[in-house]
Amino acid sequence: MGPLGTAAVRDPGGSALPRGFWAAVRVWLEKPQVANRRLSGAAIQAEGTVPLGGEIAPSFGGGGQEGRAAGAAELGRIWREVRAQLPLLPPPLAAWGGPGELRAVLRTLLPRGRSAAGPPRELVVQDIHNGTVTFLPLEEYGEGKYLVKKCNIYQIQLKHIQDEEWSVSVVAPFPEDWVSDGIAYPKLAWLGNELLSKLAKWSVEQKPSEFKSTLSLISVAKYSKVYQDLKEKYKDMVKVWPEVSDPEKFVYEDVAIATYLLILWEEERKEKGLTKKQSFVDLGCGNGLLVHILNNEGHSGRGIDVRRRKIWDMYGPETHLEETTIIPGDSHLFPDTDWLIGNHSDELTPWIPVIAARSSYSCCYFVLPCCFFDFHGKYSRRQSKKTQYREYLDFVAQVGLVCGFHVEEDCLRIPSTKRVILASVGLLSLFFKICIIKNIHCFLGNSTLNVIGAVLKQEEMKCLMIFSYVTPNDGKLKKTLFFNLIFLAACLTFLSLIFLFFLSSEIQSEILSLREVAENLNKETLKKLKSEYGGLQTLLKNNHQVFEVLNGRVHIRDWRKEKPSSKTKPEVKRRLSAEAFKTRLCWFFIHHPDGCSLPSEACPYAHGTEELRQSQIIKKKKHIQ
Repeated sequence: MGPLGTAAVRDPGGSALPRGFWAAVRVWLEKPQVANRRLSGAAIQAEGTVPLGGEIAPSFGGGGQEGRAAGAAELGRIWREVRAQLPLLPPPLAAWGGPGELRAVLRTLLPRGRSAAGPPRELVVQDIHNGTVTFLPLEEYGEGKYLVKKCNIYQIQLKHIQDEEWSVSVVAPFPEDWVSDGIAYPKLAWLGNELLSKLAKWSVEQKPSEFKSTLSLISVAKYSKVYQDLKEKYKDMVKVWPEVSDPEKFVYEDVAIATYLLILWEEERKEKGLTKKQSFVDLGCGNGLLVHILNNEGHSGRGIDVRRRKIWDMYGPETHLEETTIIPGDSHLFPDTDWLIGNHSDELTPWIPVIAARSSYSCCYFVLPCCFFDFHGKYSRRQSKKTQYREYLDFVAQVGLVCGFHVEEDCLRIPSTKRVILASVGLLSLFFKICIIKNIHCFLGNSTLNVIGAVLKQEEMKCLMIFSYVTPNDGKLKKTLFFNLIFLAACLTFLSLIFLFFLSSEIQSEILSLREVAENLNKETLKKLKSEYGGLQTLLKNNHQVFEVLNGRVHIRDWRKEKPSSKTKPEVKRRLSAEAFKTRLCWFFIHHPDGCSLPSEACPYAHGTEELRQSQIIKKKKHIQ
């Protein structure tokens, strides 16, 4: 029998094929659900290259080194069994052969619903030289032993006709014996029409997606199982839904989000060696169903929303929901919470990374942006080359980066057009978070923010301005030009080597030239600085506990490298040094996340107010007056 179907494909310019064909095959291998809606995905157990009659050369298998080794061993064993059962492929399948190697992939197809039988497995063999992909269904007849289910073998073929003309075909050797289960193996007509048309289209479609593939951060196989379990557990919520919103959409969407979070958090516990389940706060929790599910699944947490919903009364006392207005500030921080959640949190969405960063260094966040808001109101578009959705996602991700998080993006499998999530899966710079969050409200006034704005990117500037809200000005904080400029110099220094300086074990101290620092100050500021403090260099030298100026370069002083002078100081200087000892607070002790590198007895500055001494110099001056 001939092919089940053949599609003619044109490749103008010759830039798409055959590479595009193999990319299309990869989509069908890894994400079959985009063509077959009765599947939820596929799990790739192992993959490797093999010469005909040879052993598998594994490329990967399950998770971890042991998993990869086990997957490769199973793939090798199954390959040998298949070669014994199929020494030759039955016609009209194209035979394997020619130069190069075959590529074998062992995958499990994951049905969307529950199945009485186990999920079907396949050995997929790619022959790059001949342009064929052969799908060999496997039937287990004993523990770890498989037979090729020959009735359901099929092959996808790519042929070059001439010039720009190609063809893609689907072939089955035993169509009269084909067994359709309606899930993993639809009817042959579906293969020859629906699947074939999609493969032909994907083969020459070179438009890159602006989003990541679905469920790229977690195991699809695990997601499929947990989702089915939770869907069965909470399906009755659809029948009793008291809200005016569509119950099926909202119930199954929250089930999907809860599934994703449960798996993400499980992986985090394994990675960090934790046993206690993560705590959470859902900001803008709406109907509260996500909170209800996460509470029921063993995670302590609560939901907060500005308006109470009818359904809240149905959950019971074990589900913790609060009706209150969230105003970003000191009154709404969550220092004992592991994760903050923003599920369609609207105006709160860009604030959630800021609140997480301010709550604690270990607090993470998960946001599902929907409506477009910035820190002041509706988000205004800035780039015409991107879609509004893509631009807004980039904006929220940038907020997270500036707050010191390592931000990951993923796509959920939910019935919504807005299904991209942003999650902080690690700290980009612990120092950045601690130093900026801890100190910016102590030193910055509006004038300094304007100065720093000249050297920071727009979004970084906005975030620094947002951080400045965190402590109300009680009138006691010093806002003199002195403090502004000291912190400006520190900001310029810290930000310019944030990756090199604070992520390395050794301090990289030489950072900016005096000229570079001066160029970031306007003429009026430089004039005031000259008249009041003798100039920028004098100001930095007078604050030598933080800065060191050598050969016109500004350094962060590394006190670990300070050595006692071999020269004997004059009596007057020795007396002045002794009189000034411990009369000022140590800048590093107060502001650096690791504290001062020197022990208290070796540091000339006070490690806390209890060590402060009154300056003898001041006493003498008063006595003279």
